[in-house]
Parts: sequence; structure tokens; C-alpha cells
Amino acid sequence: MSRTQTPSPGYTLPPPDRPRQALARAWLWLGLFALIASGVFSIFLVLSRTPGLRDLFPVADFFHVALVAHVDLSVLVWFTAIAGMLWSINSAAQALRWGWLALWTCALGVAFMSLAPFVGRGTPIMANYIPVLNDPIFLGGLLVFGAGFTALVLRSLVLAPVLGLRFDGGGALRFGLNAAAVSAAVAVGAFAWSYAVVPASLAGKAYFEILFWGGGHALQFTWTLLMLVAWVWLISACGARVPLSPRVALLMFLLALVCVFVTPYAYVAHDVASVEHRALLTWAMRLGGGLAILPMSLAVLVALRPPLNMSEEAKPLRAALLCSVLLFAVGGVIGIFISGNNVKIPAHYHGSIVGVTLALMGLVYHLLPQLGYAAPVGKLATWQPIAYGGGQLMHVAGLVWSGGYGVQRKVAGAEQVLRSSGEIAGMGLMGLGGLIAILGGLLFLVVVIRSVRSARRGATR
Repeated sequence: MSRTQTPSPGYTLPPPDRPRQALARAWLWLGLFALIASGVFSIFLVLSRTPGLRDLFPVADFFHVALVAHVDLSVLVWFTAIAGMLWSINSAAQALRWGWLALWTCALGVAFMSLAPFVGRGTPIMANYIPVLNDPIFLGGLLVFGAGFTALVLRSLVLAPVLGLRFDGGGALRFGLNAAAVSAAVAVGAFAWSYAVVPASLAGKAYFEILFWGGGHALQFTWTLLMLVAWVWLISACGARVPLSPRVALLMFLLALVCVFVTPYAYVAHDVASVEHRALLTWAMRLGGGLAILPMSLAVLVALRPPLNMSEEAKPLRAALLCSVLLFAVGGVIGIFISGNNVKIPAHYHGSIVGVTLALMGLVYHLLPQLGYAAPVGKLATWQPIAYGGGQLMHVAGLVWSGGYGVQRKVAGAEQVLRSSGEIAGMGLMGLGGLIAILGGLLFLVVVIRSVRSARRGATR
């Protein structure tokens, strides 16, 4: 017999009105552009690191430039755009000009950041969290994007709905989205504080590493909170019973937020260039990130255990949700065993970041009807997160395998110095998985565009 779950009432938000719907759709399209552009740059990355292919395509010299653009577009811009979509749905229908100004400011910054690798001559600086091209076009674009992000966060905080003391499922989701906005505000403050006090004598990687360290750590709380919100939302959207009461879900979001407030203390207690400052922020991220992840992961697995009756519309959501939990867990486990400066490090953050990305992809599928588009259905929509997640799992496995041989991170082409068959096999698996993941990312765009076109065809009949 199949198990029919009683849906948890209220773990959803009402559809936005027309003005907020238009703003949310615009943020979604900015996110889709970021994925397209990052996918183009990821092709260069895979080709330049895959044995055999790297000799056929002369792209190794472009590796670090492509890596900068790929990381910033696929993480910073994509996550910000989906956050903008969710905060637009969550916020009050006021100050819409403020919302549109934030969107177009971010879009202008993204345009300059995307063009800089082709028209600029800046040196790539592989700083953690936000790598940069030391070029006026790229840095100007990043500054403009930061201004738009700040405007988005401030609007989201000012227009956040008042929740009161009684919480239903929708109230818990709103609390999670509000908490993500709070952590984003802490990140903005950290970036500004670092810029004001970073030693002027520093230059190059040392300067940008310190500049982005505090804010970059705080942003990880924002992305993690958005993922946790997506997990709970998607469980309910799959027609399953969320095994958490709204108050317990709210507590999980609070646990995921609380350690972000170590950030301002780290700035007050220690110099930004000190080892103590860096260590305290790293400790806070590890502790805060782990407090809510395990119970929320177990909630997903309990809720979606088979057998489970689902509608056709729920199948892509379930696939994205389960793949998200798997990849995030893999990334977390790898992080525990990192030692040295090898490719196990990108394996760790690829797993974690892709876990967040898959959750947001599934939430986009669920919200497409609320944005005026058709719901994704069919085998393509269901297999897309499996292809993307499976490819990324192969990619991560190849990096871990090669890291065991000491293959260094952030190098490509002949600089990798692959000596043994084991190293070559590991990087080959990485390349194959990367290509499959790129295909899975393209399929996401295909599914979304098909849903858009289906809605338009239906409107013209």
C-alpha cells in the first residue's frame, strides 16, 4: 500500500499581487542570466582541467579569469537574485520603486562583471568568497552590484511583515526569510567595516582576502537559511507532512541565524588582519551552520520516506529536495577531513553550494505558477535535478580522489602536474562529472523556459 501523507497546512505563502509578482519575476530572470553566464565560464574550467581535453582547447591561460567570473555569477549573483525573488514575495506591496532600483542596480553591476573577463585586462585574484579581477571594469561592476544588494536588503528589512506571537507554517517561512535578510544586513555591515579599517599597506590577494572574509562568512548564513526555508517549503509542496511544528521550524531557523551575531563581536574584539579574527569567524560559521542542518536534514528524509503518493507536479520538487540534502551532506562531510591546500577544498564547497542551488532550483519550480508561469511537469523536469546533482557528485568525487594525491587547487593545464594514473583518473572523473552537471544546469534553464512558453501559449488561446 502507498502511504498518503496529510499535508501540513500553511507551510506556504500566498501568491504575490501583480506588482510584487512582476518584481519577483525580474529577480528570477536576473538569476537565470547569472546561471547561463556562469555555465559558459564553467565550460572553460572543465576543459582546462580535464586530462586530454586541456591539450585540445587552448583555454588554460583563461582558467583563473573564468574561475573568478564563474564563482561570482553562480554563487553571489544567483543566490542574491533568488533571495530578491523570495524577499519580493515576502515583503509588503510598498516602495516598489525602491525594489526596482535595487534590481536594476544589481543588473548593471552584473553586466560589467560579465563583460570584464573579455574586455578588461585585470589580474585575477583568487580571494575566498568573492574572487575578483583587479580591473576597474570588474571592480566597478562589483561595487555597483554591492550597492544594489544593500538596497535590496534594506528594503527587505523595512518591509518585512510583522509576525506577532502566533505562528503557523507560513509565519515560520516568513521568519526564515526575515532571518536571511538580517544575516545579509550583518554581511553588508561587515563588508563596510572591513573596507574602513583594512590596512592601506596591503595589496593584491592579502587586501581582498581580509576585505571579504567577514562579510563572506556572514553571507553563508544567508544562503544556508534560504536553503532551510526551501527544504521546509518543498516538503509541504510535495504533499508530505512536515514533521516539525511551525514553532520548531522557527527554532531551527533561529539556530541557523544566531551565530552570525558573532561577526560584529569579532570586529570589536580583534583586528581584521589578525589570526584571531579569522579563526573566530570560521568557528562561528561551522557551529552555526551545523546546529540546524542535521535535524532539518532528518526532517526531509522522514517526510519523504517511501512509499509516498505524489502528484506529477511534486515529482521534480522531491528530486530537487533529496539531491539538495545529499549534496549538502557530502560537502559537509568532506569539510571535516580537509587537510592541506589541495582540490578537496573545492570539493567541499562545491558540495555545499550545489546543495543550496538544488534547493533553490526546486523552489523556483514550485513558485513558477505563483509568478504567472506553468508548473514544470514531465520526465525532463524530474531528471534535471538528478542529472545536475549526479554530475556534481561525480565532480566532487573526482576532486576528493585527486586531492588524496595532493593535486593542488586553483591550478589548471600543465600546472596541475598529474604524475600518476590515479591522479589522471580522478581529474578525468571530475571533468566528466562537470560536463554532466553543466548539462543538468542547461536542462534547468530549458525546463523554466518551457514553463514560461507554456503559460504564454495558454494566455493567447
